[in-house]
Amino acid sequence: MATCATGCAPAVRLCQRLNRLKTLDDDMMATSLKRCLSTLDLTLLGVGGMVGSGLYVLTGTVAKDMVGPAVVISFLFAGIASLLAAFCYAEFGARIPKVGSAYMFTYVSVGEIWAFLIGWNVILENMIGGAAVARAWSGYLDSIFNHSIQNFTQTHIMQWDVPFLAHYPDLLAAGILVVASFFISFGVQVSSYLNHIFSVISMAVIAFILVFGFMLADPINWSQKEGGFAPFGLSGILSGSATCFYAFVGFDVIASSSEEAKNPQKAIPIATAISLAIATTAYILVSMVLTLMVPWHSLDPNSALADAFFRRGYSWAGIIVAVGSICAMNTVLLCNLFSLPRIVYAMSEDGLFFSFFARVNPITKVPVNAILVFGTLMATMALIFDLEALVQFLSIGTLLAYTFVAASVIVLRFQPDKTSAKGTSSTSPNPAAAPSPVALETQTITDGAGEMKEYESFSDKLQLVERSESQERRGVGELRARWELYLGRVVGDFEPGEVVAFSVLAMMVSAVSLCAVVEFGRSQLQLPLWSFVTLLGIFSVAYLGSLLLIWAHEPQRNQKTFQVPLVPLVPGLSILMNVFLMLKLSALTWVRFAIWIAIGLCVYFGYGIWHSKEGMRELQPKDMAARYVVLPSGSLVETVQSVQPDGQVDASAHHANNSTTPTTTAAEQPGRT
Repeated sequence: MATCATGCAPAVRLCQRLNRLKTLDDDMMATSLKRCLSTLDLTLLGVGGMVGSGLYVLTGTVAKDMVGPAVVISFLFAGIASLLAAFCYAEFGARIPKVGSAYMFTYVSVGEIWAFLIGWNVILENMIGGAAVARAWSGYLDSIFNHSIQNFTQTHIMQWDVPFLAHYPDLLAAGILVVASFFISFGVQVSSYLNHIFSVISMAVIAFILVFGFMLADPINWSQKEGGFAPFGLSGILSGSATCFYAFVGFDVIASSSEEAKNPQKAIPIATAISLAIATTAYILVSMVLTLMVPWHSLDPNSALADAFFRRGYSWAGIIVAVGSICAMNTVLLCNLFSLPRIVYAMSEDGLFFSFFARVNPITKVPVNAILVFGTLMATMALIFDLEALVQFLSIGTLLAYTFVAASVIVLRFQPDKTSAKGTSSTSPNPAAAPSPVALETQTITDGAGEMKEYESFSDKLQLVERSESQERRGVGELRARWELYLGRVVGDFEPGEVVAFSVLAMMVSAVSLCAVVEFGRSQLQLPLWSFVTLLGIFSVAYLGSLLLIWAHEPQRNQKTFQVPLVPLVPGLSILMNVFLMLKLSALTWVRFAIWIAIGLCVYFGYGIWHSKEGMRELQPKDMAARYVVLPSGSLVETVQSVQPDGQVDASAHHANNSTTPTTTAAEQPGRT
């Protein structure tokens, strides 16, 4: 047994290093960036990230090829589904107002390597997304001038026929990304002002589309004569909802900006809710106008709105729509270029990525190196690559980030706050950092039965009058009293929060299994009906059982910041939905995803794990810890001792009582406790 323990020790230490959690500072508002964004700024950032090219392109594509006029219902379902993920981001953005978004949220609750992989995927997602929007912007502008830019480039510059590369270099797309990166490097206020301008123009054009479009609406286009309201049935509506879901992925820019918000505790949830409501309303009303103006089966998928006005004889209105679409794409470009450098900065600041990107310009207060380098990389991708084959890759990174954020909400909600070695109060916003027990302020008291009990801080000692009432209440992460009789023998001996963490893992595994059976059981796997139903029942029971086991524990209450309602139900449904959408992606997308993950693991094990600031913090000398001891006479004696490993706690305490001269406090008066 000793040999086995010795041989397993390196593997255990490696697992501990891979799953170490980020320790947040005591002052959550301290930052090297500039806090200057208001609720309005954040709201317009969210609207700009969601209401972009999808409004002008996606509505026509989904309506013609997948749903018909029922695209209205698809956008409604997609908006509700996006709200589940948005709730989770809003809670974290308000509770942990730091840059990094999903990366940071995963780091403080799940573990380091998982956070790195989430951040690694979000980086690629933003790069491909920004480059794809830039090419769409270039193509839309080129179409206004009858493709003269493309013809000139192919004739006078160059063209090639190479797999995975564009047929010609898109100089216009690369140029707009370089110019946008240049403006964003001037500071967050410049980025915010530009986003304000383009967002206002875009929303004004949307208002014009709605007013003028409803004037041209013809209800006969929804009649049975044109195929009816839902020609593809319920399955078409659900498939359309899965596609429409990706139109709302831009709301995470709000959480990414939380470290630059003036009052993130209030601004993040409000901005998330308002921007998502505006985006959902815009998508629903515009798709309604579009399918009422012209028959859904005659829509032009590439420029549905502009073409609809042209076909109704209002070419001047089509030009206005084209201007609005270009402004909307500008806002999406700004949001991508705004979010990407801040995620890179957060990873570099933690030591998981190259420190060169962690430098902040002292004047503009933005990570200029990350902005310029990744802006150039994004421009290069837009210049030479054919991004149509890679666009679907965006979805898997986004859905994976949503899944981990939802799981992190559950873990943190049922994890007790713990005091750090610096003496942070129990309301610290970093409940995930679990320091060694001996690094805490502890105190020992003797109850009436002569049993010694320890409390984590001196404030607990001052509240011993309410000890009997406190014992009746369950702590955070502990089993609720009403379930003690049924589950106490099974899970009662675990540490607070441990059962919830295992239940979240079981819930994610059962969600993947359940969705796999639903998606592939009757098609690729060709399971018999009895086997299909049996597996469906087993994994459904496992999923619901995990939710119920989580619910049977005490959550955190009375938080001053926004909290997701109905936990664990809302995050659990978000996880189930995200996993289902991930399994609907193509096999080629999963192959690309695996390759990108492999590259990320090489970066992490080659650089990140050795330069992690959390790892360096573990190697630093331990702090001193104060220990309060209540003597039988009722007096309080304070001793100071260095922090020892867990196995030496008792020995060090004994040594401190014998060899350390106690410091008598003002409370060392008989009878005063």
